[in-house]
Amino acid sequence: METDLVAQSMRDSLWITLQIGAPLLIALLVVGLAVSILQALTQIQEQSLAFLPKLAVAGGALLLLGPFMVGVLHDWTVTLFDRMVTLGGL
Repeated sequence: METDLVAQSMRDSLWITLQIGAPLLIALLVVGLAVSILQALTQIQEQSLAFLPKLAVAGGALLLLGPFMVGVLHDWTVTLFDRMVTLGGL
């Protein structure tokens, strides 16, 4: 029983990591691809042109997705502490 709870916790932690990280990474991937295509079409190879849009999108995405991320982490923390109590037998 204890191994099942530990294995389930490991599986859930990987799923939580995917839920939190994927939206931000996908947004940055789309912006990076768009900037790369723009640079290839215009032959402008300015380094700040590649960095600044990604920085702006990362900040905006964190502002928009921040409450969701905190909510998911809060729920996971409560679940994890409940599982610890179950394993401890209290």
